Amino acid sequence: MKLFSNNTLLVILVLISGYGYVIGCTHENLPPPAPASNTPVIVHGSDILLPGEMTKGDTTQWKLDKVHSSVLWSGSYIGAAGLLTGRFNQFGMHDVKDPEKTYYVTKAQPLMDTSWAFYENAPERTYFNGYVQINTSNTGEPGRDTGCNITNLGTIKIISGSQNLTDSNLAQIHSTKVEFDTQSQDYIVTFNLTWKGLLSAPLTQSIVGRLKYIKKAVVGAGTTAPYSVFGLQLNFQFDCRDFGITSTSISDKIDIECNMNFNNK
Repeated sequence: MKLFSNNTLLVILVLISGYGYVIGCTHENLPPPAPASNTPVIVHGSDILLPGEMTKGDTTQWKLDKVHSSVLWSGSYIGAAGLLTGRFNQFGMHDVKDPEKTYYVTKAQPLMDTSWAFYENAPERTYFNGYVQINTSNTGEPGRDTGCNITNLGTIKIISGSQNLTDSNLAQIHSTKVEFDTQSQDYIVTFNLTWKGLLSAPLTQSIVGRLKYIKKAVVGAGTTAPYSVFGLQLNFQFDCRDFGITSTSISDKIDIECNMNFNNK
């Protein structure tokens, strides 16, 4: 009985060893696993957002909510670690043509903010135009804003009751290509920046920036008049020396952040 048990145990051990050998050989013959891809899986929605004629009350038309939008700038203060920062009080999303580059007797923006379109899943159809009035740069220091900033930026002081869209007071952007960013949900934008600065005539440069879409959402849900909102944020950088800016108070590179919010009220 004891002999039978020993023999049985020996057979079992031999079978287990043989099975392990077969499995080991089988694994050795398999190709190595494919390396994990570092490319993120990015899925874009299908939102199509268009301005129409900005008709109030038409929920199919999207309007720039200027009150809740901003165009911000910042640059390093030479000789110090801090930043010089500011914003432009007057700006819009319009492709300003030569006949429109003039003074307007009005307190509000004189041109309709309708020169844009956004296609979430078709960036080749997305485009935008925008502008700022240079003399509305607001650093929070009135003495600087109406003094050295005016001289250093090559423009003139604000004339009360008017909007100045002349060449010397206008910086414009005009998109030429919008494409997906392969590493994020954002978009890579190529656009023309046109500004006179301290030059004898406006200069146009091609610049690459990043566009972020803040997805459409309903606000005021549960009230009698809910509406939808969305946002577009553009970030880019340019060299102010290219436009003749020689101020020794600020470094070459200027960062711009455009926060454009829209609603369909």
